[in-house]
Amino acid sequence: MTELSNIRNFSIVAHIDHGKSTLADRLIQLTGTVAERDMKAQLLDSMDIERERGITIKANTVRIEYPAKDGQTYTLNLIDTPGHVDFSYEVSRSMQAVEGSLLVVDSTQGVEAQTLANVYQAIDADHEIVPVLNKVDLPASDCERVAEQIEDVIGIDASNSIHISAKTGVGIPDVLEAIVTRLPAPKGDRNAPLKAMLVDSYYDAYLGVVVIIRVIDGVIKKGDRIKMMKTGGQYPVEKLGVFRPQMQDIAELGPGEIGFLTASIKQVRDTRVGDTITTEKKGCETPLPGFKPSIPVVFCGLFPVDSAEFDDLRNAIEKLALNDASFSYEMESSAALGFGFRCGFLGLLHLEVIRDRIEREYNIELITTAPSVVYHIFMKDGEMIELHNPADMPDLSKVDHLEEPRIKATIMVPDEYLGDVLKLCQDRRGVQLDLTYAGARAMAVYDLPLNEVVFDFYDRLKSVTKGYASFDYQMSGYQEDQLVKMQILVNDEPVDALSIMVHRTRAETRGRAMCEKLKELIPRHMFKIPIQAAIGGKVIARETLAALRKDVTAKCYGGDATRKRKLLEKQKAGKKKMRQFGRVEIPQEAFISALKMDD
Repeated sequence: MTELSNIRNFSIVAHIDHGKSTLADRLIQLTGTVAERDMKAQLLDSMDIERERGITIKANTVRIEYPAKDGQTYTLNLIDTPGHVDFSYEVSRSMQAVEGSLLVVDSTQGVEAQTLANVYQAIDADHEIVPVLNKVDLPASDCERVAEQIEDVIGIDASNSIHISAKTGVGIPDVLEAIVTRLPAPKGDRNAPLKAMLVDSYYDAYLGVVVIIRVIDGVIKKGDRIKMMKTGGQYPVEKLGVFRPQMQDIAELGPGEIGFLTASIKQVRDTRVGDTITTEKKGCETPLPGFKPSIPVVFCGLFPVDSAEFDDLRNAIEKLALNDASFSYEMESSAALGFGFRCGFLGLLHLEVIRDRIEREYNIELITTAPSVVYHIFMKDGEMIELHNPADMPDLSKVDHLEEPRIKATIMVPDEYLGDVLKLCQDRRGVQLDLTYAGARAMAVYDLPLNEVVFDFYDRLKSVTKGYASFDYQMSGYQEDQLVKMQILVNDEPVDALSIMVHRTRAETRGRAMCEKLKELIPRHMFKIPIQAAIGGKVIARETLAALRKDVTAKCYGGDATRKRKLLEKQKAGKKKMRQFGRVEIPQEAFISALKMDD
């Protein structure tokens, strides 16, 4: 049992690639939590895809014992959080479980958009924040400038920030001392009824559902019967423990401690993140406030290339949903693609990660339809329906108006690229809300429609700023606009996977661009294929893919011209019939490439 005054719970927050996971590695290494022979880079990033992309996707916890200079041994509970905007949901709930944060800022890059977003979450959770300037071993490091920037942009005193290099290990002992001396100890009452917060849960093939908890009051022991206050489920505790990154069993968890339990829970769905766990008898009265549920913002259809793999895809999606509470799905069918699932994600990176995991871990080839956002459609009879898939658009004569989701985007960019960024936002129907400067960097705040951002805004932003801009957004609400559904017809048949919602003023240019692109991507057939973009019954753009020619007159030499004409007429009739019954095969790449907007 650890004294409350000797516990410190903290998380590491930073922008992508500012060195969170590397700092976590050094803290684990310096305190000897993991034997030297077992150390590896990014120790806490356990998924293959995390290691490959060099990003953190799931927040991970680890318990470290640290003998401080004052002679006491402290228990430090560290949560390493993701930096990407798509996983900010993971960050927000990690914040609720700890009392302080290390704010890691790259001393060569300075404050970035995601640094701001994550540090504001820490401030909202009432954290004590210790600024840490990383990468001081690089020649471009400028700690004074970055410390000033932290004070100007975030408004935190950075005069006593710690200068470290997580790669070489410089300054790491100072970080450990600062955690002990500058971060507060948790509060809690050991004798009160049990009150614990459910921070996260995941499915383990051997143990069932593993629940990560933070105990606020009371004590939880092996064999206790616990109750989830939101779902009402009751379970006996079978195993209690802490992560040192590997699981280690312990007898009890007291106030202020972070650990895990297993209790023969079958599905992750039974464990709502943010729920309050108490004992079945003499439980606590009031639950904790909990977290806001994560709301999917991007939807897309996932279909197996081989329709016989549909059942495998269903199993794969169900297993992934076990581990990822922020991912939602429902079945759908499409005339062109057969049976599949309509899935909801927190953003495009989240979509890519899930798609990669299905393809890699379950070996299923997928077709992904155009990502779309959720529109609100107000009918003339006063009813409001949510539209997740443009192919399900109701009859326009019954629709009063449409509303689309808007976001508030914060873009940090070096001065010389500001013009290009403003133009990009203007092109995407953005409204400028604010423009401020912090040193040689501008911070632009824009109100943008989410459907303009969702596909390739981030790629475009990176390319016009040579990779120097950083971008973060939050949902700001819905707004009415002139939106129409544009269909693509190939050989006079609508391809529902390519239906998209566009702004009326943009429809013609987008339609023409998509038709031109499809003309390059669809292989030629023996008959000519019209490719059209249409709004309702009106065709707004058209390209024609020429037929492959076979010279049927090759065997005629000299002689009568009518013989040649007769053969050509016969061929023409054959092609016409072929076109009538022919199915045009659209390759998988065409779906994705056709939707990327190259401005």
